[in-house]
Amino acid sequence: MDIGHRMKELRIQYGLTQQELADRSELSKGFISQLERNLTSPSISTLLDIIQCLGTTPSEFFTDEEPEQLIFRQEDYFEKENEPLGSTTKWLIPNAQKNAMEPILMTLRPGGSSDTHLPHEAEEFGYVLKGSIKLHYGSRSSIVKTGESFYFKSGKKHYIENYGNRESTILWITTPPSF
Repeated sequence: MDIGHRMKELRIQYGLTQQELADRSELSKGFISQLERNLTSPSISTLLDIIQCLGTTPSEFFTDEEPEQLIFRQEDYFEKENEPLGSTTKWLIPNAQKNAMEPILMTLRPGGSSDTHLPHEAEEFGYVLKGSIKLHYGSRSSIVKTGESFYFKSGKKHYIENYGNRESTILWITTPPSF
């Protein structure tokens, strides 16, 4: 592993100058420069101090793993149609169940609805991209139109339905995942 290159990469990623890193790690700017160009090697304790000043851990610093996928495109999405309910759910992030939140795109045909979700430990956010829906939360029902959003803790039975005569599309995010 090229320690000097990795140090420089992280320093630049965090927007630090060589002088700022030197100040934080109580070293000279010249020494940081020599380390980044692999002209000298730090002691283990000095390297650990620098790693800490760069806001990372030794295991993260020394890993050669590729970063997780950041951008997701149409071909990454997973789509499921629910004919009886008149809905289509599109998972925007594959394997989102392992993450802290789960964004989906739900399309409801006229008269269509989501599954009914029983109370659970989660928070949910939705943004109506197209059409309008009726949000049912416990004993309350509210109309949510294009450009409007909803947010609630999932402590009551809830679902959405398209009560209009055109298709509705909703960006719906749940944390933790529950779809």
